[in-house]
Amino acid sequence: MRILLTGVSGQVGSALRVALNAIDTVAAIHRSQLDLSLPAKIPDVLSEAAPDLIINPAAYTAVDRAEDEVEIAYRVNAEAPRHIAAWASARGIPLIHFSTDYVFDGSGDRPWREQDRTGPLSVYGASKLAGEVAIREARGPHLIVRTSWVYAAQGTNFFKTIIRLSRERSELRIVADQIGAPTPARVVARIVTTIIERCRLDMRARFAHVGGIINVATSGETSWHGFATAIVDRLRARGDRLQVKNILPIRTQDYAAKARRPHNSRLDLTRLGMQFGIVPPAWEDALTTELAHTS
Repeated sequence: MRILLTGVSGQVGSALRVALNAIDTVAAIHRSQLDLSLPAKIPDVLSEAAPDLIINPAAYTAVDRAEDEVEIAYRVNAEAPRHIAAWASARGIPLIHFSTDYVFDGSGDRPWREQDRTGPLSVYGASKLAGEVAIREARGPHLIVRTSWVYAAQGTNFFKTIIRLSRERSELRIVADQIGAPTPARVVARIVTTIIERCRLDMRARFAHVGGIINVATSGETSWHGFATAIVDRLRARGDRLQVKNILPIRTQDYAAKARRPHNSRLDLTRLGMQFGIVPPAWEDALTTELAHTS
């Protein structure tokens, strides 16, 4: 099977490239080859690549900047997926697309199920939801993978920022009233690769059976403050020299950010276990593993 993979310079795309290369032929498409901000050019690129499966983790992810860059956010997160889905649907080619917990309003304290009512709070969340809708409306075989709080030992993310700041500052102020499950990109990649392997013979039917959408994250929950504290504790345990002495919990309203964030980013993983037999690792165990890849 020939897989076309977008966003290979991003966290999830990079991890998927490694995981998928072990099982299939992967055509890794860089932004210079497929610029999602130019949706009209997408069909020609896809036709030339001639994939048997398309995986699209590429996205506009600058959550705060999206509040000002509405047009480009929608072009990349909604219009580009619409063109990809239309091309794939016309040829019966399965599409795996990545989305986010930001499509929900973050209310309550129950983990979000795939079928729950959406209600994004930000331009980023709304643009990602528009991409989901466009894919469903194309009526082709698809699987939308919703995940949250993704990080990696490479790139720019909360995990890497806490490691850096813990070596530079004596005090950190971290939001404590947003709850989710920190999820390494390599965990997402491993789960998605397992889904592909288990659905290989009847991918279209299996994707349809789960309603074209699945939640993927680690198990358990914590706050950003809890996550930061766990990172620092593990760094100390392995002997890293740190400057940080205090990690203070703060409220979301005390952290200046242009875009509203959901307070509840929990994702229900029941469908993942029942339909694909996959039990994700606990976020604490996944953190320990990811830290082994840092210096």
